[in-house]
Amino acid sequence: MDCLFCKINANEIPAEVIYEDDKVIAFNDINPQAPSHFLVIPRKHIATLNDIGDEDRELVGHMVQVAGKVAAEKGFAADGYRTVFNCNPHGGQTVYHIHLHVLGGKPMGWPPYQETLKTEV
Repeated sequence: MDCLFCKINANEIPAEVIYEDDKVIAFNDINPQAPSHFLVIPRKHIATLNDIGDEDRELVGHMVQVAGKVAAEKGFAADGYRTVFNCNPHGGQTVYHIHLHVLGGKPMGWPPYQETLKTEV
């Protein structure tokens, strides 16, 4: 399989791992968008959120729980943080192995960015 995150999981590609257990690993994002930006990925390959099966509910919940645990360990959980799953091209997904972005260490606004929508008349 030619999956970047599967290769990180298999230690074929280095990553700055900050948490791991038998179900997930968490590592710092190589292109951080906040003072703290890490990813939580399942060890099991699941391409997109659309591919999550009933048998994966506990795993996805565990990913979210780990995000909170690591945010607390890094010292920004009490102030708040953002979690994001991207799904498919319009959702901004670039690596097709589900992953939870966790961003913290600064105030976050909403919406995350302003976009001008152009419509034809």
